Amino acid sequence: MSVNDAMKKRIGEDGGFIAALDQSGGSTPKALAAYGVTEDAWTDETGMFDCVHAMRTRIVTSPAFDKRVIAAILFEKTMDRDFMDKPAAQWLWEEKNCVPLLKVDKGLAPEENGCQCMKPNPGLAELCTRAAGKMVFGTKMRSFIKQANAEGIKAVIKQQFEHAKIIIGCGLVPIVEPEVDINCPDKLAAEKLMAAAITEELNACTADQIVMLKLTIPDEDNLYASLIAHKNVMRVVALSGGYPRDIANSKLSKQTGMIASFSRALTEGLTASMSDEDYNKVLNEGIQGIYDASIA
Repeated sequence: MSVNDAMKKRIGEDGGFIAALDQSGGSTPKALAAYGVTEDAWTDETGMFDCVHAMRTRIVTSPAFDKRVIAAILFEKTMDRDFMDKPAAQWLWEEKNCVPLLKVDKGLAPEENGCQCMKPNPGLAELCTRAAGKMVFGTKMRSFIKQANAEGIKAVIKQQFEHAKIIIGCGLVPIVEPEVDINCPDKLAAEKLMAAAITEELNACTADQIVMLKLTIPDEDNLYASLIAHKNVMRVVALSGGYPRDIANSKLSKQTGMIASFSRALTEGLTASMSDEDYNKVLNEGIQGIYDASIA
């Protein structure tokens, strides 16, 4: 079995969840603050990314980060660094049997029709080609839906699938992530509009255009059942969306066939100052809870 086939089987079929370790420049200070590392710990952007790389390294090298984590989403600067003197993506696969994925969007564009599409990304194909050469299997790109606005939601999904087809052309499997704000005033209506728009795009895909979906946990249990079963969908994963981990886990456990791809909920309770014993204990408890919710 080729490496690509082994990764496809691992992420497409195995029980477990995806660790989202892809905070970018804008979200890094907040993630580090929650981790107990304040802005006086660095003097420039390079120093900031050194701090967050140390955080990510401690997470992935922990014995708690094991077979329960089937994949991990990396930020570009993480992909270009090493874990334990080996390229990050290669290390994840070879040492942890964890499928490496890459965040490829450049952030959110200004709000229009109650939604935020992605910023222009003219270097997408070049980045994906480079990632494929570093043993990366797939990608992730995020849009944001704030209102149940049909026009805005259709624009988000249309752009996501346009980018997804570029990514597929580079040999990678894209994760389409149109996040619905958990504070959306009519969240369920937005989720139904989004699911319909995604279905329309999926039905227009060719047989070899396979994607994954990363979606906010729906207000109506199993709303995404038809997406999970769609022939062009490899896997549907859930983002925590700002819910505390216990609430996110509870909501996720009611969704048949949906697994977690948590970021803030994964690192909840961890701080840089913890002893290794305490750190590994807290991380293990967090991973077990997310794992249990993902296989429920």
